Amino acid sequence: MSRRLGPFVASTHLLGRPWVLLWRPSSVSIATGACAGPGPAAAPTLAMEELLSRSVPPLPPYETREKAPPPAELRSVEFMRSYRALEPGPRRAELLARLARDFGVDHGRVAEFSAKVLQAREQQREPGALLQAEDRLRYYLSPRYRGLFQHLGRLEGGLRFLVELRGDLVEALAARHAEGPHIREMNGMLKNMLSEWFSTGFLNLERVTWQSPCEVLQKISDSEAVHPVRNWVDMKRRVGLYRRCYFFAHCAIPGEPLIILHVALTNEISSSIQAIVKEVPPQETEDMNKITTAIFYSISSTQQGLQGVELGTYLIKRVVKELQGEFPQVEVFSSLSPIPGFTKWLIGLLSSQTKEQGRNELFTDAECREISEITGDPSAEMLKRLLTNNEWARSERLVKALHSPFMRLCAWYLYGEKHRGYALNPVANFHLQNGAVMWRINWMADTSPRGITASCGMMVNYRYFLEDTASNSAGYLGTKHIKASEQVLSLVSQFQQNSKL
Repeated sequence: MSRRLGPFVASTHLLGRPWVLLWRPSSVSIATGACAGPGPAAAPTLAMEELLSRSVPPLPPYETREKAPPPAELRSVEFMRSYRALEPGPRRAELLARLARDFGVDHGRVAEFSAKVLQAREQQREPGALLQAEDRLRYYLSPRYRGLFQHLGRLEGGLRFLVELRGDLVEALAARHAEGPHIREMNGMLKNMLSEWFSTGFLNLERVTWQSPCEVLQKISDSEAVHPVRNWVDMKRRVGLYRRCYFFAHCAIPGEPLIILHVALTNEISSSIQAIVKEVPPQETEDMNKITTAIFYSISSTQQGLQGVELGTYLIKRVVKELQGEFPQVEVFSSLSPIPGFTKWLIGLLSSQTKEQGRNELFTDAECREISEITGDPSAEMLKRLLTNNEWARSERLVKALHSPFMRLCAWYLYGEKHRGYALNPVANFHLQNGAVMWRINWMADTSPRGITASCGMMVNYRYFLEDTASNSAGYLGTKHIKASEQVLSLVSQFQQNSKL
């Protein structure tokens, strides 16, 4: 691994090393698409079917399920090698779609044993008979490909491979290279299996320092999805004095960061990311008297295959305990979080206004006059153009004029815009599920091009009152109530008074 810090990479890492050539003819035919047969299009399809038929173990009869021999290890290894020989994209998606469709649940058996469960209930047979009928039904509800995944997970390197495979599955669904209920069902089942295998009992918390292996530092840099690392000096700062960086690694994949949390140790709740990631003069020691607050300013998952597997919540809880042990005086825990999607949402509102000339539902009359004096055009179409090219952020007068309306619009976006009753913004939803309080919206908190583009430069603090997180989380998940500070609620009230949406 080069000691030079590579360019920022937002995508997840591929696990393992792809195999280019395989010794089995069937595997080579999958990789190259060349095979003797009826035609070039049919050859890879036949090879896939042959590979899957060999690799997916049959579901043994219920009576012999515990005595059935495990699948041959060589066949599972062959499946991994053959799969990795395929080019990422449509070819892998095709194989996954066939696996999901042709090696799923035996619906005939499910119907048969569903009827037997109903029969046992209607005949009011003794509880043992009903429970056994239910157990048989449960057994046959398991798709055949589950057995393949279970066996792969036991192999050396198999867990890495399954994370890679699920990453391909997530990409295939997003790109629509694979669609339909069968592939979605397989994705859900594999996610649930990974959730069990990546539960907290199998995860190790590791701290990153400047003395950590170069490979680890490079992975931390490449995986930083919130505030890109510029160079090695920047990286050294983020793991140095008044900073902490932690990650979870799995016991079967040691040294591989799965999810990473960056923390700033400060004396107040930070309102600007520039104050955290900017260069500062080197110091020799940390002054304990200046450390009263821990700011979680970046959390990044490195593995697309673990999408939907809950790791972030457990990582924050573990890090809080770690920090309490190192700094007993720290009592304030807060995030400084981005607001992805706000600018896009705001442009959508402005677009809806352009359909009716002269309509104004976002700004007060005084705000419209002030904007008009600066730009000469108070229309929503003009503001859309300024937001799209970020020109407004270069004008001090316009930044000042848009401060109040954008703050209340952002408060409403975070607090009032919902998806299925929960916060629409995914970062807000994450912290609120963890039991945090929506504490403070900060103007011009991220003046980087990324920050201006995504959220008009605004960021938000979600504060963790440790004694209240459990009840706040239960309240949010149960009643969908958002716990927010007076500042946020006041901005929401201003929005409701001044905007007629």
